[in-house]
Amino acid sequence: MTKTLTRAEVPVEQTWNLNDLFESTEAWNEELEAVQKDITTVTQFKGCLGDSAKTLLDCLLAKDALQERVVRVMTYAHLQQSGDGTNPEYQGNSARVGSLMSNISASTSFIDSEILALPDGTVEKYTEEEPGLKEFSKTLTDLLETKPHKLSPDAEEVLAAFGEVHGAPYMIYERSRTSDMKFSSFTTDDGKEHPLTFNSFPKYEGSADTELRRKAYDSFVNTLKQYKNTYGATYATEVKKQVVEAKLRGYDSATDMLLHEQQVTPKMYHNQLDTIQRELAPHMRRLAKLKQRVLGLEKMYFCDLKAPLDPEFDPPVTYEEASKHVLESLEIMGPEYIEIMERGLADRWVDLADNVGKRSGAFCSSPYGVHPYILMTWHDSMRNTFTLAHELGHAGHFALAGRYQRISNTRPSRYFIEAPSTMNEMLLSQKILAESNDERMRRWVILQSLGTYYHNFVTHVLEGELQRRVYNLAHEGTPITANILSEQKTALLSDFWGDAVEMDEGAGLTWMRQPHYYMGLYPYTYSAGLTASTAAAQKFKEEGQPAVDRWLSALKAGGTLKPMELMQLAGVDMSTPEPIKKAVEYVGLLVDELEKSFSVKN
Repeated sequence: MTKTLTRAEVPVEQTWNLNDLFESTEAWNEELEAVQKDITTVTQFKGCLGDSAKTLLDCLLAKDALQERVVRVMTYAHLQQSGDGTNPEYQGNSARVGSLMSNISASTSFIDSEILALPDGTVEKYTEEEPGLKEFSKTLTDLLETKPHKLSPDAEEVLAAFGEVHGAPYMIYERSRTSDMKFSSFTTDDGKEHPLTFNSFPKYEGSADTELRRKAYDSFVNTLKQYKNTYGATYATEVKKQVVEAKLRGYDSATDMLLHEQQVTPKMYHNQLDTIQRELAPHMRRLAKLKQRVLGLEKMYFCDLKAPLDPEFDPPVTYEEASKHVLESLEIMGPEYIEIMERGLADRWVDLADNVGKRSGAFCSSPYGVHPYILMTWHDSMRNTFTLAHELGHAGHFALAGRYQRISNTRPSRYFIEAPSTMNEMLLSQKILAESNDERMRRWVILQSLGTYYHNFVTHVLEGELQRRVYNLAHEGTPITANILSEQKTALLSDFWGDAVEMDEGAGLTWMRQPHYYMGLYPYTYSAGLTASTAAAQKFKEEGQPAVDRWLSALKAGGTLKPMELMQLAGVDMSTPEPIKKAVEYVGLLVDELEKSFSVKN
């Protein structure tokens, strides 16, 4: 039995270097206390924002300066806890940051309230008078658009003071998942005992050994079931929070409020969910039936969906080899982008370890003025290589946005967030396919590409569909419980997969596995990003450098444009379902090629 390492036992080269944020926890503590005191650099402007254009500019500059420091403090605590959620010190530090964030949010809420209280036309007048305000024009315009939904200054301050409480559902979910949830090991028929963690489950889920895969799934689901009512109540609290705030702010629904935050229209939102589910389902059912036939399965269960189609051809890929693949595939992006990638791979921006208490999944955190940090768990697989490319896409995006924009202009709408990351995956796929004439290698890479589309167009779209259903139920007054969540998840999975896949209780519990439900309407945006990168990657092939330059311009623009305009700058028109349909057609072509490949083989 292989023991899962503690964080202290992990080789340092497999961990990220947090010294680039703070040299020590003591230095972090000092800055935490200093930031708390320096809130006055912003609050000194309270009640004065109508005095002059210069006063408004000075306040916004002070807020940005404070925010840069806050982000570093917050990121340090977040990364520590992500690396080891069982550490009591890290848990305490995270709680302290939560209190700080609530205090800052409440103390600085006057800024929005005072700007919105200015007479109509004042902000425009100030922007003409003070050139420095032009850098804040998008921020100010976005703020003015929220005016119909703003509460009184006092009410906004009270709501902001409850920020830590509002974040409690997500915090409780993550704390429980990383610190309390323990999975039982399981034994296969050969007598071998296998340890199981949240982070190791994906490895078993993708195993070619049907017994190993299904027994890991059973053990995983048995533990999930023990937490379902607690997690159901936790997520119900998150939903209730959004529903109540939407009513307070005069939105028709929580969905409308969350889409307004993303600057996405209901039409854009429903286009993604409806078009992909309707048009992708037939292709995915073909893939499931192909997998069942090739693997010789009597029945295709939900836990079999990620089984490898060609398990005998799965050469391991070391981190060093993966890094080389990724760098070579991204050369088209030019020297500035490549330099960021090289630093990320060489300078310990990436945490690769598998240890007790480490957060599952993968993410990229990009503190302004430092450098991005990537979390993942490395298992020497091509799937890991695509994950690395994906997270480096986020890193490249925010490194460029941070280089060319001030902190308040770096983050675009979530609708665009997953475009740069999935672009890196597209380029990696194209590079490997172009290099090999070997039919089996080609099939292998197609399977990796399909893994990306499965992740974004199936997993995340079906998460988005669950959110759509749950928010509709909550809007109608239906209590959200674990049973409701499982019933809805099972129903939508059955609708999508039809008779190609057998559903079980574990399939219905899939809502317990992802933190995205606590991040607003985040899941569906993965499909929007992949739609955009699929379209733009095609333009790279057709147009060459001009298309690449447009894409890089969009990355450097950060949050200075609304999502539709940002997509257009990148060369993609998302005002119609056409790019979505074309992306789904591309997935269909990949499935076609797989079917032909296996029909020739067999």
